[in-house]
Amino acid sequence: MTSSVKSRLRAAAAAAATAALGCTALAAVPTPAGAAGEPIAVQYRSGASGATADQSEPWLKVRNTGSGSVRLSDVRIRYYFKGDAVGEVYRFACSWAVKGCANVTGTFGTLAKPTATADRYLEIGFTAGAGSLAPGADSGDLQLRFYRANWQPLTQSDDYSFGAGSTAYADWSKVTAQLGGATVWGTPPEGNDPTDPTDPTDPTDPGEDGPTLFDDFNYAGHTDPQIAAHGWSVRSNAGGPGVPGATWAPDKVTFATQSGNSVMNLETSTAGTGESTKQTEILTRSMKFRNGTYAARVKFDDAPKSGPDGDHLVQTFFTINDLKAPMADDYAEYDFEYLPNGGWGESGNILYTTSWETYRPDPWEAVNQHTESRQSYAGWHDLVVTIDDSAITYYIDGQLFGTHGAAYLPERGMSINFNQWLIDLAGQTSTTPRAYDQQVDYVLHVKDQVLTPAQVNARVAAFRTAGTTFQDTVPAG
Repeated sequence: MTSSVKSRLRAAAAAAATAALGCTALAAVPTPAGAAGEPIAVQYRSGASGATADQSEPWLKVRNTGSGSVRLSDVRIRYYFKGDAVGEVYRFACSWAVKGCANVTGTFGTLAKPTATADRYLEIGFTAGAGSLAPGADSGDLQLRFYRANWQPLTQSDDYSFGAGSTAYADWSKVTAQLGGATVWGTPPEGNDPTDPTDPTDPTDPGEDGPTLFDDFNYAGHTDPQIAAHGWSVRSNAGGPGVPGATWAPDKVTFATQSGNSVMNLETSTAGTGESTKQTEILTRSMKFRNGTYAARVKFDDAPKSGPDGDHLVQTFFTINDLKAPMADDYAEYDFEYLPNGGWGESGNILYTTSWETYRPDPWEAVNQHTESRQSYAGWHDLVVTIDDSAITYYIDGQLFGTHGAAYLPERGMSINFNQWLIDLAGQTSTTPRAYDQQVDYVLHVKDQVLTPAQVNARVAAFRTAGTTFQDTVPAG
């Protein structure tokens, strides 16, 4: 498999990465209550109180118990539960919220130290549109729910954060809350501090530079011999993923200069038939990349540059190796996938990150872990995924997006890929031609080193300051 075609059956649980909020000197900004040692509090009630139910309904309120204003976008809440089956896929939904469901986000994560009542969590966050809480104010109702993707009943009685008798809002210490990355409320399952020990903004250099791939995509065009010399292949062979009958068009991979940086553009176009559909992909020929840091700056687009909108498009940055046999335990894949118009059962913007252990194509069976965010990601974004001996961690724009457990670590090398393709032609049935762009500014891999997003930015800046447009010191094999 040369891309994430398996994803068509994914239904990951919701997540969001909140944009970093900056300010200039002397600007008046809300002060987190936790900064003065005053915690926020979280209230809980259960909308579905049975020991088993078709969905879990944790309803929440966030209260500001401090003396300063609290930005809700600085708040993260975790609800802990026990998964119903190995590799189970869950979906998140917001039924109603005073602050607006469009401003409420969430993610499913895996605990580093599972307990008898928790091996996963649902993390709730807020966009900047949720605003701030004045001292003494609360968020109002957050009527949330999550369910198994196959809609089989789920068991709540063994879930750490579930309260069977919680039919009215009350302070609940079995959910945790963080303000600006510091835990200020609740008690997590034993041995699982929700505070991320790595500050993603820490610019400290981790030590000597490891073997590195850096490419600024400074090429003349898809036929530039330096593309192959630098280890890339612009795809032209037939096959999935995507619309049956579509072709992979190397000439749709182009290069230009924007704001002083060279940028690669992947164009995907269609006129509503398989034969008219042209998809794009570029990948490393070598599968020599394993643990370490992977990073790229990618521009996603919600609308076509021409023609009618609505196609079920997938825009990606991922690593992958080949499946040698159904359910082979040495398969690996780690994806960023953005669907600007939905698809795979989704109706709107959604971004997935997925870590794969293995799968079987027929009959379908998959072992993976997902994080998702239902919001627009149109524009440029810094995408980082790190892999060490204990976890796979995804960041977007310097913010932690999701952490997936050790069960999904790679056992052999992978290639690095970007592609843009159409799931189907059901999203827009017009035969009017249309074309979509995905752009890539750079790609970076540092072997066997976990870099923070700030350290990634520093490495890229150093390459550009030195005038280095390409480097590959990663050994083969």
